[in-house]
Amino acid sequence: MKISINDQILEADEGESILNIARANGIYIPALCYLSGCSPTLACRLCMVEANGKVVYSCNAKAKEDMQIYTNTPEIAAERNAIMQTYCVNHPIQCGVCDKSGECELQNLTTHLKVNEQKFAIADTHKPHKKWGLINYDPALCIVCERCVTVCKDRIGESALKTVPRGVEVPKELKESMPKDAYAVFSKMQKSLIGPSVGESLDCSFCGECISVCPTGALISSHFQYSTNIWELNPIPAANPHQSDCELIYYDVKEKSTSDRSKQIYRVSNDFTFGEISGAARFGYDFHNELACKNEEKFEEIVLNIKNGAIKNIKFNSFITNEEALILERLREKFDLNLINNEALNYQKFLNKFSEFSGLSSYNADYEDIKKSDFIITAGSFLRHESPVTSFKLNNALKMNKAAGIYFHHIADEIVKKYSKNFIYVTHEAGKLEQILLFILKNWGENLPIALTSKLTNFDENFGLDIQALSEGKSKFTLILGSDFYTDENANLLAALTGVIVRATPFRVMLIPPRTNSLGVAKICTLTSEKKPGKTLGYNENGDYKFSIFEGDIDTSALNQQEGTFTSINNALVPTNVAIPHKGYFLNDIANTLGLMAMAKDTIDYTPNLPKEKGYKGIKFDDLENFYANDSTSHRGYKLEISNFTPKEDIESLFKEKNEPNLKDGEALVSLANPINLPSFFANYATQTAKRAKLYASSEFMAKFEISQNEAIILEKDEHKLAICVELDSELGGVAAYLGDYDDKLDVGVIFNGKSYAPVKIIKAKDE
Repeated sequence: MKISINDQILEADEGESILNIARANGIYIPALCYLSGCSPTLACRLCMVEANGKVVYSCNAKAKEDMQIYTNTPEIAAERNAIMQTYCVNHPIQCGVCDKSGECELQNLTTHLKVNEQKFAIADTHKPHKKWGLINYDPALCIVCERCVTVCKDRIGESALKTVPRGVEVPKELKESMPKDAYAVFSKMQKSLIGPSVGESLDCSFCGECISVCPTGALISSHFQYSTNIWELNPIPAANPHQSDCELIYYDVKEKSTSDRSKQIYRVSNDFTFGEISGAARFGYDFHNELACKNEEKFEEIVLNIKNGAIKNIKFNSFITNEEALILERLREKFDLNLINNEALNYQKFLNKFSEFSGLSSYNADYEDIKKSDFIITAGSFLRHESPVTSFKLNNALKMNKAAGIYFHHIADEIVKKYSKNFIYVTHEAGKLEQILLFILKNWGENLPIALTSKLTNFDENFGLDIQALSEGKSKFTLILGSDFYTDENANLLAALTGVIVRATPFRVMLIPPRTNSLGVAKICTLTSEKKPGKTLGYNENGDYKFSIFEGDIDTSALNQQEGTFTSINNALVPTNVAIPHKGYFLNDIANTLGLMAMAKDTIDYTPNLPKEKGYKGIKFDDLENFYANDSTSHRGYKLEISNFTPKEDIESLFKEKNEPNLKDGEALVSLANPINLPSFFANYATQTAKRAKLYASSEFMAKFEISQNEAIILEKDEHKLAICVELDSELGGVAAYLGDYDDKLDVGVIFNGKSYAPVKIIKAKDE
């Protein structure tokens, strides 16, 4: 349909808000409370426009065919000016020291709307500052726009903030002297503040998105507060180094002082209009080694041992760039090395088998699919912990798209249970993954392989769900699967079933990469679990030689010290840039010394050489873009090509008996999962996110084994023992506990042995 804004004819979708249409077409309408992809609150009323002769609020008003809209009539300009005057009543005039000064939307709009007088006044009351851990709240700066409340509810899904009564009444005489909208805004601001939804302390995952969306600096990072002026910072566009969303971030950098010219990251910011980031991305930024140096003797020893064949293995993880993955692959080819990365290997095997049975070179769902979906199933992922941003996208679809769906997992997440009444949480026995996929095929599958049709004939597991009622009227389906599938003993079967789901049901499928660049490593590297006779070079892993950020024989760079690219969860190549200089070695230094590629001065010289047969496009790093357009279109790198081919049909041979977890007396099922903002040891070296290793347990778990808070216990598995303290996680339901691998001083591998969960004996440390 067509509408007119300021006499400009525009194309628009039926039901789209006037404000979003204007923004997508570069037409400015002021707004302080509205967030794209969230429900409108009409708190600020600045977005008023004239539509077909009537004043409406453009954040809430839907466009209609041939609508005539004007965004800035004299009457509207006067109303907006009066509203801005009310916002400036008693607002501290301390812009020189305010942490938001320089990017404050209130500051900008006061100037833009030409507020040069103040007609209204009211005596102010004391509003004490609040300290909520990683976040501080200054109510004197708060304009009660409710952005923080909205983003937490509609995007993040935690609803940790709300408006609370302030206890101030607006004098009635002001109502007669103020314009209607200005009075409404002023009254709300005087009567309300922002506070935690429950209690006096903020109980949330501390993603920090409320900080990002706050227009005035009322909510601010406690670590960043009073540390620098905004205008002194240099924003470096990059990608989240901690998780596979690889969302756009900015490392905000400046020199430490006049006497110390070394660079320092002061904070991480994001383009909150189009993408959210996790707490690890926002707060876990200072994980580089400032004391890194070059040990030429040890470097030469390692290079010589690769060259003469003494080093036969390289063990590494997926917190690396695509370019580093390609260097490792070429080292493997040239020097007959084994590349060992068990996490990526499991994921690679699953992807390969999935491809065989789907006829696709990769999975086919991305965040845009989740956004548009009206029916979503997720399984095999402790989602908020494994991929927080994916959980944000899921929650947003439930809230804004009125989606329905099912969440399958053996750990009950009490926060996810509250996402939507139409999003059903099914807590099942660990390992029941085959049944979930067969359940999907039974209810939505068509033209299935004969062997599978026969298998489903006697399959009657429906998990107590009324599928017809839940999915009635739904047309856009997405299936999200996580790490439990990749490590399952029947992973080949599960991958094949998932492949059949892609081609035989309406579901588009997303396979969450377990680490930042697991997808890139799986596409680029030839991996094995076998170790060749000879020495091992550990790249940020243990080995006979260790090339590591911390405590290595030679020092390598952190991901905030590298130029390069990741392959994100969206099957997209995205760039990341150097925030902090590195004084040690890069993997490319080893490659160059060994003559791996001529003319490869920098690691990014490998970017155009990424394998085209895997979907990469051969574009140079410096030609890659990294931003979102006003219409939300992503200009971040490029999407990989997904090829099609004839899928396999013979699935019958993959079915086999499986050993289900069998708990004995005194045993419990413990899952491998990290705290939400601690996805790896990199984040555990960051100042604001670091924690000592804990077993995180539900209240029912602690009650069953009579464990108190911070009590030391011993986990015993196959004669291996691991001492650990227990911490209550109030978000867990049932008898549940999880243990992370973020503490590189603790070898959790002896407990899990490459699996996602393990039965362990619980022993009181005092009884040992």
